[in-house]
Amino acid sequence: MLRTWTYAPWKPIVGMLLAGFAFVVGAALVFFAVIAVADAFKPGSYVDNVMASSTLEKVGPAELLGLNLGIASLTLVTWFLMRVLHGMRPRWLASVVPRMRWRFFALCLGFAVVAVVAQVVVGALLPSSAGEISGSLTAVTRSTVISGVVILLTTPLQAIGEEYLFRGYLLQAVGSLFGSRWIAIVATATMFALAHGAQNFPLFFDRFAFGLIAGWLVTATGGLEAGIALHIVNNFFALGLALAFGDISETLNTSSASWWNIVLTVTQSVVYAGLVYAAARRMRLQTHTAPPSWEPGAAPSADLATA
Repeated sequence: MLRTWTYAPWKPIVGMLLAGFAFVVGAALVFFAVIAVADAFKPGSYVDNVMASSTLEKVGPAELLGLNLGIASLTLVTWFLMRVLHGMRPRWLASVVPRMRWRFFALCLGFAVVAVVAQVVVGALLPSSAGEISGSLTAVTRSTVISGVVILLTTPLQAIGEEYLFRGYLLQAVGSLFGSRWIAIVATATMFALAHGAQNFPLFFDRFAFGLIAGWLVTATGGLEAGIALHIVNNFFALGLALAFGDISETLNTSSASWWNIVLTVTQSVVYAGLVYAAARRMRLQTHTAPPSWEPGAAPSADLATA
């Protein structure tokens, strides 16, 4: 959709560079701003507290809030790029309508829960599983309660930030350069997986498969709703389990997964993609749009800027 009468190949290239800078530097600045304030209220040396928080070896409520808000800020970055660099309203990132289709989004949330349940059921049947729930309940403390509130309120914003960056702006930017949705889907799925840092192949495949399914659903349904819904439910599930039975620090810093995790990934992806695609077809969702017409010498249509 970036290939309008204002399109030039340099624009998505510059946009991708700025988006990458925002992901690496901008999100980090937001994180450090949050912990700089929070650590001022912790006992002990302020410098030592900030240094300890920055390593992420122990993720508490403040670190979790900083991480989530840092990624969430990427939504604003993509809006800025669409409006300033491409001269389009940010709502064109949400869908081809252009807006969020809330009824479809609500259905996708339900489908995501079904897919996660299917993943858990299959995991229970495997001889070994990365998704296995073990251990005793974590003691309820002030820190766990605050962490729970942070997860509840900011995890959706974090998921939205990643989806707007990878399946929203970058998918369109790569697609506009190469004119192929599959190049865009595979490229952004690879970027998404690599953006999570060091990891073994099963964990890389899990993240790559998520990006692949989410990217395909963007093109199959015409919007970000399906990817955002699955991302939110996945993160709620993973962080909720970590808070209840384990350690959030370990969950966020994990760099390996069992090979059985691939079976769980395929299960979730197939179930979710099938349900979402069937619903989208049944609802007859709009999946394509066309740029406004423009005759050389005439004033360009303002449809994209004012829609």
